[in-house]
Amino acid sequence: MISATSSKRTSTADKSLTHLLDQTGDVNPYSLTDIETAVRSSFSLDTCSFDDVNEWSSTNTSRGHCAVTALTLHDFFGGELLCAEVHVGVRLIGYHWWNRLGGFEVDLTRDQFDSTEIVGEPWIVARPTGNNHLYAQQFDLFRSRVAAKLASRQFDSTHPIDL
Repeated sequence: MISATSSKRTSTADKSLTHLLDQTGDVNPYSLTDIETAVRSSFSLDTCSFDDVNEWSSTNTSRGHCAVTALTLHDFFGGELLCAEVHVGVRLIGYHWWNRLGGFEVDLTRDQFDSTEIVGEPWIVARPTGNNHLYAQQFDLFRSRVAAKLASRQFDSTHPIDL
C-alpha cells in the first residue's frame, strides 16, 4: 500500500500524487500506483540489502529494499530522499530510506518493519553518485526490473494497490 503523508507525517493520502512531475518538469507518464505495482513485483532476494538478507522472506518481500526503492522513485519523480534511524528499544538496528514528493512523504517499504522496530524522524540526504555507493549492484538490477515492467505494463496482480 502506498504510504503517502504530508511532510507533517499525517495519514491523509492526496490523490494528486497519482501523476507527478518528473525531474524535467514534464508530467511523468507513470502514476505512483503503476510504479508501486512494478516496485512490489520486483522485490527479490538478489536485490535486497546485504544487511537484511537473513530477514528477507516471501512473506516480507520489502525487507531490505528501502534504499533501492527510494532511489528508483527518485529517478522517476525527483523530490527529496529521506533517511531515518531505526531502533528496537534504545538499540540502533539500521537506517530507513524513503521519498518526499511534492510535500508528501511516500514510503513503499514501511511495511517491512514489525511493531518493535521504530523509524525515527527523517533528514534529507544527498543522492549517492556513481556506481560506488553501497547498493549499486542491487539498485541497477532492481531499477532495470521496475523499468522493464513499466515499459511492458506487465504487473504482478498479487499485490493489490490501496490508495
